[in-house]
Amino acid sequence: MQESGAHVWAWDDNPACRSQALALGVPLVDLHEADLGAVAALVLAPGIPHTFPEPNPVATRAREAGVEIIGDIELLARSEHDATWIGFTGTNGKSTTTSLIAHILKLTGRPVAVGGNLGTAVLTLPAMGATGTYVLELSSYQLEQTFAAPFAVAVMLNITPDHLDRHGGMDGYIRAKTLIFEQKPVVTPRQPMTAVIGLDDEPSRKIFRALELRDDIAVIPVSVEHKAAGGVYTKHGVLIDDTESKAVEIIDLKRVPALPGRHNWQNACAAYAAARAVGAHPDLIARSISSFPGLAHRQQRVGQLETMIFVNDSKATNADAAGKALACYHDIYWILGGKPKDGGLEGLEPLLGRIRHAFLIGAASESFATWLEGKVQYTRCGTLDVAVRKAGEMALAEHRPGACVLLSPACASFDQFTDFEARGSAFAAHVAEFIGKTSA
Repeated sequence: MQESGAHVWAWDDNPACRSQALALGVPLVDLHEADLGAVAALVLAPGIPHTFPEPNPVATRAREAGVEIIGDIELLARSEHDATWIGFTGTNGKSTTTSLIAHILKLTGRPVAVGGNLGTAVLTLPAMGATGTYVLELSSYQLEQTFAAPFAVAVMLNITPDHLDRHGGMDGYIRAKTLIFEQKPVVTPRQPMTAVIGLDDEPSRKIFRALELRDDIAVIPVSVEHKAAGGVYTKHGVLIDDTESKAVEIIDLKRVPALPGRHNWQNACAAYAAARAVGAHPDLIARSISSFPGLAHRQQRVGQLETMIFVNDSKATNADAAGKALACYHDIYWILGGKPKDGGLEGLEPLLGRIRHAFLIGAASESFATWLEGKVQYTRCGTLDVAVRKAGEMALAEHRPGACVLLSPACASFDQFTDFEARGSAFAAHVAEFIGKTSA
């Protein structure tokens, strides 16, 4: 920003972060005390609340001073509006779908930059210009601070309850998500927006019905539950393209090992629809889906011992996401727990018959034990290393072919780990240690 001629004031409420910034030569100004009258915009990190559950004091001061509050996605949109933009949001599946569409487009030879909520901050991405494409994963936090993104394709995968405290409840969460379809670019995009939206949950179906009434966008429905006329859907795991009302069979997703389960079929359908919307050929998309390597921490196989597999699904930070993994395996030795979220394990009742035993870790152990009582046998393990050892030993002793030791926590990681990546990496390390000792 400074290189572009802007006068920057930076601040972090964390003293350690301020020390790091000073060491890098970043100009610090205490925004709790500074006169904000001359400030053009306050650029907040996505994790800083500005409404619910309680606004950060700097956000309150900015609003009182009439200062615009934006995020990093908005800054990129105002400077890189000539590029092709593809945005993905939804409660679950964003990272897989974002990575899959990037994989597809890179194989077409397009210059592609991938980032956002996926992990790479967008302001570290290269300038793409008119020939490049930004593929961005967008959280509800980011969308509520984004107003002018010139999306050629905007994808809404699904909506289930998440981050409700940050948005003041479910209605606020849905409003934040739908902002992906309400952008007002500073420059007219080269093509009208195409909205790709899943139909397999009621909030998304309601949004789809509203979008169908608009004449300024094209809408492509996606489903793995039902036929989606004029869209992309699956039938017995086969991806079908009906965007030209011809119901063409494209690829059997059951044969794609990196995309197990119906939730991943939805991800594949959405990525296919987005790629078609920007001109990719169906045959190339199918080959790209087949070669997709998958993502770490999302149903990632990290070990095998005899016929038993170990699966790292650390990214499953809520019950809905964990349910997607539980539906993919039988004879599951389930490791779960961490910092609990609203709703706990509600909704997972139909899947409990797949679980041989549950192994509880972290702050959610007692509440999860109460919920599992009388439904599934469980063991309180406290920490992940203990859970891996106990789950592995029980699975070996019971000797069930195809058994799965599954880390799918249905919780945030912040009680014992810095993030879900650290939790997943620790799981993989504990699995490797267990397999090494058992095989010795």
